Amino acid sequence: MTLWSYTDLVIATGGRILGRPDRSITGISIDTRTLEPGDAFFAITGDNTDGHDYLKQAIEKGAAISIVAEARVPSLPAAGPYLAVEDVLAALVALGNASRQRSAARIVAVTGSVGKTTTKEALLLALSPSGQTHASVASYNNHWGVPLTLARMPASTSYGVFEIGMNHAGEITPLTGMVRPHVAIITNVEPVHIEQFSGIEAIADAKAEIFTGLEPGGVAILNRDNPQFDRLVAAAKTQGIGIASFGQNVNADVRVLDMQAGADMTTVSADVFGEPVAYRVGAPGAHVAQNTLAVLAAIKLLGADLALGALALANMTPPKGRGVRMRFQHPRGGEFMIVDEAYNANPASMAAAIRLATKIPRGEGGRHVAVLGDMRELGAMGPEAHAGLAPVLTECHVDKVYLCGPLMEHLWQVVPESMRGAHAANSLELERIVLNAVQPGDIVMIKGSLGSRMLPIVEAFKARFTRADKPVS
Repeated sequence: MTLWSYTDLVIATGGRILGRPDRSITGISIDTRTLEPGDAFFAITGDNTDGHDYLKQAIEKGAAISIVAEARVPSLPAAGPYLAVEDVLAALVALGNASRQRSAARIVAVTGSVGKTTTKEALLLALSPSGQTHASVASYNNHWGVPLTLARMPASTSYGVFEIGMNHAGEITPLTGMVRPHVAIITNVEPVHIEQFSGIEAIADAKAEIFTGLEPGGVAILNRDNPQFDRLVAAAKTQGIGIASFGQNVNADVRVLDMQAGADMTTVSADVFGEPVAYRVGAPGAHVAQNTLAVLAAIKLLGADLALGALALANMTPPKGRGVRMRFQHPRGGEFMIVDEAYNANPASMAAAIRLATKIPRGEGGRHVAVLGDMRELGAMGPEAHAGLAPVLTECHVDKVYLCGPLMEHLWQVVPESMRGAHAANSLELERIVLNAVQPGDIVMIKGSLGSRMLPIVEAFKARFTRADKPVS
């Protein structure tokens, strides 16, 4: 299916075509590693890479056209075709704006300190039974990810789901202005990226920027259980938008009546704007189930089918790096499990991951093991936040901790002697230790901020040990 005509591409970007395009534009790409034949390739210049260096690969892989900077035209490979523009990223933003302008879809945008991607995936799952639904892939929630997701949205889309992230004040405003949602969800406000802010209230104010892009008659869906709820309500009221709440609070518009969290799934009974709904959440974790309340609120407000949406949530699985479970054969016999929580970390998500992993039954003779890397961007509260994980580790009866990074040294100093496995300067040093320490029956949860590089530890397990299954939720 044609995504964009060349006429519309030129009108949206103001560029000029060089060469003769001979195939339809069926997709948008900024990465030749994932480019498909028929994609329009935007040669974006980033902090570490320049898309213009990969034009030959884009052409060889079947790009319909490559969008390039005018200044680079004299040095382009002879083959094409090309669309020359003043600024490639600006052209992608312009195409994203054109996509939103032509769309009649009902749009929901999600932000929050924790749970954005999982909530986005739940919305995609729950809205799809009601009509063609388009959502951002992975965590494409920044200054290039949002316009890329918009540019990829087919004109026939019925529902659009967008994740919007930030680590500085002022970042959300232009993104929500592009998306122009009918519904905006703030999952929660926690001390994430706090070194960039004066305090938790400033983070709440930055998240509240999402309200500025809401369409007339739009509604903000807010977590009534979060301490910043009243501040967010006040910010929403200044924008003159509607407010709906979710949570366990008895005054929430969408509230929990009963929740039974198991190791693999959660059953929920909820009141959704006065309508009783019982459903299962396929992905484990009470914190995940809590955010599905916001999903049900959005379904109702967008006019989609609530019953079908709730039913679809039984098919949820954790996104990569956010709780995916993998079983491996141990050389000494038996199996052990890795819980991949390595995508990112902050105090709230770290505590939730520990609690969730320790609900998984250990194998015979096995242990609950936490492999943790530094939580970054916490500023002055970093040492205290890391040491503050000790009570949850003790409460959840974690048997061994393996830690890496200078901040995790603060946790190492306060955990019980019996719990100490090892502390290393970095994940590379810790990797060898953990791979040799794993025992049959173990449940090993791995988590840390991206900068602490815990993902390679997960990959090292996959490389050394034989999988005993496919990923399970």
